[in-house]
Amino acid sequence: MARPKIEINGEEVEKLATFGMTNREIGEFVGASEATIGRRFASETRKGRASLHKSLRRKQTEVALSGNVTMLIWLGKNMLDQSDKQEIRGSEEAPLVLKIVRASHAANSDQ
Repeated sequence: MARPKIEINGEEVEKLATFGMTNREIGEFVGASEATIGRRFASETRKGRASLHKSLRRKQTEVALSGNVTMLIWLGKNMLDQSDKQEIRGSEEAPLVLKIVRASHAANSDQ
């Protein structure tokens, strides 16, 4: 005989997901298993987390546009595919060769 179905409010599940709660945490809060939340409320948790992501992006953009240089750089790298370029070039005729010298080896060669 199957267990009786737990009555859970889908709107409450969605709201909890907007706070960033995992399915496990939501399940603990409403008295259900993580699997039950994932199975019965996938749409609600997806919608709630999408709302959270939208709010976070909006706030990050506000902070960046208010002059926060660190946030401007971070958003540039993550949303605009910008990066700090570090190029090392050698001559086409003589390729660049990197030599790794260990500290103990360098100290012994001085003696």
